[in-house]
Amino acid sequence: MSIDRRNFLYNTMLGAGPLALMDLLAGDARAARTQEPHHAPKAKSCIFLTMLGGVSQMDTFDPKPALDKFDNTVMDWSKERATDQVSLFAKPRLILRSPWKFAKYGQCGMDVSELFPNLAKRVDKMAFVRSVQAENGNHPAAVFLMNTGTVIPGSPSVGAWTNFGLGSPNRNLPGFVVLPDFRALPFSGSQQWGAGYLPASFQGTMLRWKGEPIRDLKPPEGVTADQQSAERELLRSFNQSHLERHFTNPDLQGRIDAYELAYRMQTEVPGTLDIDSEPRNVLEDYGITNEVTESFGRRCLMARRMVEKGVRFVQLYTPSQSWDSHTELLTRHKKNAEEVDRPIAALIADLEQRGLLDSTLIVWMGEFGRTPDNLADQRDKAGRDHNTRAMTIFFAGGGVRGGSLVGRTDDLGFKAVENIYRIRDVHATILHLMGLSDMKLTYYHAGRNRRLTDLGGNVIKEILA
Repeated sequence: MSIDRRNFLYNTMLGAGPLALMDLLAGDARAARTQEPHHAPKAKSCIFLTMLGGVSQMDTFDPKPALDKFDNTVMDWSKERATDQVSLFAKPRLILRSPWKFAKYGQCGMDVSELFPNLAKRVDKMAFVRSVQAENGNHPAAVFLMNTGTVIPGSPSVGAWTNFGLGSPNRNLPGFVVLPDFRALPFSGSQQWGAGYLPASFQGTMLRWKGEPIRDLKPPEGVTADQQSAERELLRSFNQSHLERHFTNPDLQGRIDAYELAYRMQTEVPGTLDIDSEPRNVLEDYGITNEVTESFGRRCLMARRMVEKGVRFVQLYTPSQSWDSHTELLTRHKKNAEEVDRPIAALIADLEQRGLLDSTLIVWMGEFGRTPDNLADQRDKAGRDHNTRAMTIFFAGGGVRGGSLVGRTDDLGFKAVENIYRIRDVHATILHLMGLSDMKLTYYHAGRNRRLTDLGGNVIKEILA
């Protein structure tokens, strides 16, 4: 086949790009292509547990006895007027004590509220950071920041960056899988797990926890394997011809990758996600036999089965804004904690029992924390407002020093005052434990090398094993 000068120069500059495409189109015989990490990884996979809405730190993992002492007294905001919410300080605000009691658990003596009786039993495997700060108190922007490192759409998600940096060890499954709660999807939906300016093939693949995980995954009734194979080869030839004519379109290879992966997933996905084949005691441990915990329990078990098969990054979501408790803190946080407590505890225990916890990093976080006060005129339905100045997150598993605690907030839990970290530092820590340097993981776009952490983040070294 003849090739003009422009195509030759472009393909030469691309280097391994055309070779990778040829390898993909060559068939299913070869093993999946993976990338070399920047340093020895502690974790092979990551499960990101996304608590949308903003979890209250002083009601979960950061007890504040001063809230009891000053309960129902006016809080002085004289030095903290700056806010992302214009009306936040417009009315008198009263300090609100936590309605839940705390106790110490595990050999590490970690403080956990009674909201999480099952996770309390696993604290020796968990590392808590009480001093993470966000940079935006508006939900949509804050969720983008948590997922992509920026507050506006269009940048790759942390899962896409990980998939891009390491590749997938299982050719027949996506490298990045997303398990949302269909009661309420995150703001902007698939943009939260998109590939942004990275090649489209690194974006997250969304699966459903109920019914068919992927719509139309099975071939139509009456279509034989030979017919499907012939159709696949014809589609390949059309796609390849189209790619040769439009070689500068970055989305075409992603589309070809998607077709190829969809075909291979027809044989791999049904068995991987057949969680009803699990023993009864496993289903009970995850809370799948309970209506309250079934949804998150099924998705936690799906996550475990996928990391067993080599999926690199799995992200679970609670419903959008589910933890957002401006009012009715008592009922809202209680409901949300009941839905996730048992499944997450079971996930940690199950991974450990199977020898997978050391190679699987678990991250639990929301987009920001909450304030220690409540509007004076809402005392009968008390809640807490958005707070970018402090939130608690936890890690568990691959490369994490279980039972460790990092950071401290002030007496009311309003502001981080010791070992302060930002979202970019959380991202840098995830990449580090997966064997990637946030400064070396780059992609040239819009005239410069782009990164998940932009100018770089600080690894939270205190939690490293």
